[in-house]
Amino acid sequence: MINSIYNGTVIHKRFKPKMHIFKYKVFSLLIDLSELKNLGKDIIFFSYNRFNLISFFDRDHGDRDGSSLLEWVKKNLKANKINTDEIKIKLLCYPRILGYVFNPLSVFYVYDKNDFLISILYEVKNTFGEQHTYIFKVENNNLLHHNCSKKFHVSPFIEMNCNYFFRILKPGEKISIIIDQYQLDEKILYASQDGKRVDFTSKELLKSYLKHPLMTFKIISAIHFEAFKLWAKGIKFIKKKLKIRNNITFEK
Repeated sequence: MINSIYNGTVIHKRFKPKMHIFKYKVFSLLIDLSELKNLGKDIIFFSYNRFNLISFFDRDHGDRDGSSLLEWVKKNLKANKINTDEIKIKLLCYPRILGYVFNPLSVFYVYDKNDFLISILYEVKNTFGEQHTYIFKVENNNLLHHNCSKKFHVSPFIEMNCNYFFRILKPGEKISIIIDQYQLDEKILYASQDGKRVDFTSKELLKSYLKHPLMTFKIISAIHFEAFKLWAKGIKFIKKKLKIRNNITFEK
C-alpha cells in the first residue's frame, strides 16, 4: 500500500459565536515521497513537477521553493532530535487539478524502517499564501492525539488565543483527521476529513477526478463563500497582524 487515493468528505462545524456548518466531497492522495518520480511515469493522468490533468509539485509544500521535500522533512526531524535513518515519508494532500491547488491542511506521516509511525507534520496554509507546520513526535501507532496552541492566523473570524486538539488515524483502508479548536476551554470549531482508500492507478485517479471535477477550484471558492456567509451573520472580522512565509514549530 505504497500510494493511495482517498475519496471522502470534509466537514466544518462552528459553534461560537453563531452556529455555522458546511461540508463537501473531496479526494486526497497519499504519496510516498520517494516514489514520486515513478508515479509521474506510470500514471497516465498524473505528472510530477509538470502540468497535467492531475499533478504534484514540490513547491506546493515544505520550503515552497521547489527543493526536495524529503530533505526538508529530514532537516526538520533532525532539528527536533528525531532519528531519520531509513525513514519513509508519506504525504496526504490534495493534488493540483489543471495546474491549481490549495491545501488548507497537508499531513506528513513519517515511518521508521519497521513501518512504525515516529512523527507527524501538520502543514497548515491560509489564503494569504502563508504556511505554518506543527511537528509532533509519535508514541501511539493507531489513534494519535496531539494538542498545541494556535500559532498561525487561518480564519479571519477566529482569534489567535486558541488551542488545537488533533485526533488522527494511521492511514489504512480509511483515513480520519479531526481537529477541535478551543478558546478559553470552550469548543468553538470542529473540523474533520475522512476517506476510503482505493489503489493509486490511472483508472482510479480518473474516476476520482470525474467525481470531483475542478475540486481544487471549488475548495478555494467555498472558503471565500463561507467567509462571506459568516460576515453576513455579523461575526466579527479579525484582522491579520503578522505577515509570515513559512514558519515551523516543534510541539510536545
